[in-house]
Amino acid sequence: MNGNQSLIPTVCVIAGIVDETPDVKTFYITGQNGEKPFEHLPGQCAMLSIPGEGEAMFSITSAPCRKDRLEFSVKRCGSFTDRLHESSEGDRILLRGPYGRPFPISDFENEDLLFIAGGIGLAPIRSVIDQCLSEREKYGDIKIIYGARSSDDLVFKESLFGKWKNAAGTETFVTVDRGDGGWNGHVGFVPAYVSEVCTGNKPVAILCGPPVMIKFTLAELEKLGFSKDRVYTTLEMKMKCGIGKCGRCNIGSKYVCRDGPVFRLDELEKLPDEY
Repeated sequence: MNGNQSLIPTVCVIAGIVDETPDVKTFYITGQNGEKPFEHLPGQCAMLSIPGEGEAMFSITSAPCRKDRLEFSVKRCGSFTDRLHESSEGDRILLRGPYGRPFPISDFENEDLLFIAGGIGLAPIRSVIDQCLSEREKYGDIKIIYGARSSDDLVFKESLFGKWKNAAGTETFVTVDRGDGGWNGHVGFVPAYVSEVCTGNKPVAILCGPPVMIKFTLAELEKLGFSKDRVYTTLEMKMKCGIGKCGRCNIGSKYVCRDGPVFRLDELEKLPDEY
């Protein structure tokens, strides 16, 4: 969908639901004809709505190389997401999009890549990781650093400990804030783990997660000597209408929905501190 078409909701179907964690579900969305509703680029978002219940903007979790459906990974955190989590396979849902500036993956070609995420922040980054792995020969070495509060809060476990871990030239590093009886891996916060893992060359860094994680991770990347024009993040949580009309995502002279949600660190530093 492009232009005015992105403003018109399309009736779609929830073709599948995966329980990722106790409060995160991934929804598979297709058109009523069973096909993928529209094409998108990694990092773009779309609006999901349920008549009478409301609407909300979410990152598209699946990569463009996924040709049969769109996927949205949603954390239960309010009245609309409560209602969405109560949905069942086969239910209808309204969808419009795609919105926003994507990650410039063509600029990442021939580069080593470092993906850093915390909690549900892995959702928008997953689309970039899967797209890069689908065209593996275009990119250098890939490292994925991911953390969550506990082992129960880890999303996309099959990818973390299976597909991504076993992909050629790819390393995954997973940590939890606090250990438990069922966790034998690394325990600690993401920013400190970044300093532990990221020695040597300085790849392009793509990160997303809770604001406090992003703040301290950016500080660690700066200490490690990462160039600010090679660090990317996404601010999709600030988006509301998707078309620059409501003003909720306005930051200085920028609108996240029109000028983002993907920004380089050197771009963000030119904006007011409110981001």
